[in-house]
Amino acid sequence: MGAIIERTRKGGGKSYLAQVKIVREGKVVHRENRTFERRQAAAAWLEKRESELRSPGGLERAKSDDPTLAMVIRQYITESTKALGRTKAQVLRTIQGYAIADKAISTITSADLVAMLRADLKDVTPATRGNYLAHLSSIFAVARPAWGYAVDHQTIKDAAASAKRLGLIGKPQSRERRPSLDELDLILSYFKDRERRRPYMVPMTRIILFSLFSARRQEEIVRIRWPDLDEANKRVLVRDMKNPGEKAGNNVWCDLPEPALKIILGMPKPKEGAADDRIFPYTTDAVSANFARACKWLGIEDLTFHDMRHEGASRLFEMGLNIPHVAAVTGHRSWSSLKRYTHIRSSGDKYECWKWLKLADEPYQPGKVRTPKPSTPSPPRSSARRSKPPDAR
Repeated sequence: MGAIIERTRKGGGKSYLAQVKIVREGKVVHRENRTFERRQAAAAWLEKRESELRSPGGLERAKSDDPTLAMVIRQYITESTKALGRTKAQVLRTIQGYAIADKAISTITSADLVAMLRADLKDVTPATRGNYLAHLSSIFAVARPAWGYAVDHQTIKDAAASAKRLGLIGKPQSRERRPSLDELDLILSYFKDRERRRPYMVPMTRIILFSLFSARRQEEIVRIRWPDLDEANKRVLVRDMKNPGEKAGNNVWCDLPEPALKIILGMPKPKEGAADDRIFPYTTDAVSANFARACKWLGIEDLTFHDMRHEGASRLFEMGLNIPHVAAVTGHRSWSSLKRYTHIRSSGDKYECWKWLKLADEPYQPGKVRTPKPSTPSPPRSSARRSKPPDAR
């Protein structure tokens, strides 16, 4: 009554969907599934769940109004009309693989949630644990009013208060990592060589430079559409910009510095009527995976793609721009949030004569590869002709 289906994700990774289906007299009376990162985990859950459903009253419990946390998470994902953010969706999928997900939601206590933070998230930062608890809070907030499940949202609040006092959750530490010119040269040279040999790959050189000079996040970059560009006023509409409140519908016009605008104008426009009218029609998974792979290959430690945004914001301050002008580029609404990205190390524009700036002036032509001209074979030498000595010039 169970099966495991292997799936390939957009970024190239694998996931395994474990499905349980019970059929009685030709009708499906119960169906549930869960996604796992490893096939072994999927097989273990499938065996455990089948055993539970075969036990006396197991099917009745599964169909009752007191479902497991895993079932409520799936219901939340299925019925939510708002698109879940990439991080939130991944967090909720991960929680479904924890032991707490098999508990009936009405029986989960704040102690269970704190135990989850201790055991399942022991190797992550306090800020990451706080994010997990915050995303799980969405489930507890709607479970009773929307579906009538016996769950108290205060449980999450008590768990958060206790975890904060115990030091299990906390605010993210301010990150000061910025790429050096030497590191950027290594990364861009690496991708330039790969793009020459694999012309249809993601144009990472242009995406990295665009992020650097526009101070845009990678998920924002891959969402920008050609209609979002206001070339005359040198600005672009950033849709669903991240903010502490509601992200969906938070569309903000952001100024484009000259190099960033040139990179956009050098990208090929889609054919009229094309379904995908994005300027950078790629996925965040592809961008982040390529960047991480390059840093690992080059031996560059503790550098992320998001650090390009940090570098971009700091560069603008180093050039002498004031807070409103920098915020007009980055899209920040308050100085308190903008200053996290600001670590001034010098004055002036260190990129003024940078060799990679000329790439912004070149149009991007995907698939165009320079092929060497075939060499003309030289005529065979006559046997009577004496060859020159090896050291002759």
